[in-house]
Amino acid sequence: MQLQSSLVKNAFTASIPVCMGYIPLGIVFGFLCVQAGASWWIPPISSVLIYGGAVQYMMIPMLAADMSVASIAFATAVVNLRHVFYGLSLLDRLHSAGWKKWLIAFLLTDETYSLITTEKKDAPIDRLVLIALFDYSWWILGSLIGGLLGAAATIELAGFDFVLTSLFAMLLCEQWRGRVNSKPLWVALIGYAVARFISAENALAIAIAICALGAILFAFQKNPLPKVARSAGGSSHE
Repeated sequence: MQLQSSLVKNAFTASIPVCMGYIPLGIVFGFLCVQAGASWWIPPISSVLIYGGAVQYMMIPMLAADMSVASIAFATAVVNLRHVFYGLSLLDRLHSAGWKKWLIAFLLTDETYSLITTEKKDAPIDRLVLIALFDYSWWILGSLIGGLLGAAATIELAGFDFVLTSLFAMLLCEQWRGRVNSKPLWVALIGYAVARFISAENALAIAIAICALGAILFAFQKNPLPKVARSAGGSSHE
């Protein structure tokens, strides 16, 4: 497939905002991963194969804690469950894209989804694919740089592994200050307590599943299915 240079240039330009976020975050991920004991090539390889920023960050303490592969895989599936709904919302747009829709499905992230959904309805599929590929490349590049920097670092960063915990604690405080209601926090606290009671070894994965279920229930409670959709579903059996 011969791509026009203007198409590549426009897709590159559209991906610049994501680039400005992905490269710094990728560098931090790669650095933290290597400092946690991984080889320098693990971060870029994980970015190529997994390509999930939140999941990859989450994997660092899980690997450091020597959690089982099953627990990590389950937590990964739960965290990335939202991508299923992203894909469903793009079905009409990508139904005739052939194999390219499967490529976009793999490359779909929160940021890429945001860019794709802001594109015009008649935007070429190749443009959407290129945007997704550029975003993918930025994350891999950041992970590679971070891995190399982490391997080259000769200083001991005592407590550096607590950075992510501090980050999430700060995000929790900010969300609490701007909260509409306190239900999500209570779901998280109770969910983790229940998870610890069920299995201390797999508490994180179970707690994530409970929180995800709670988020889905809250979403349906806030935005129930439209009457048109319900009536259409009922009439399909006639």
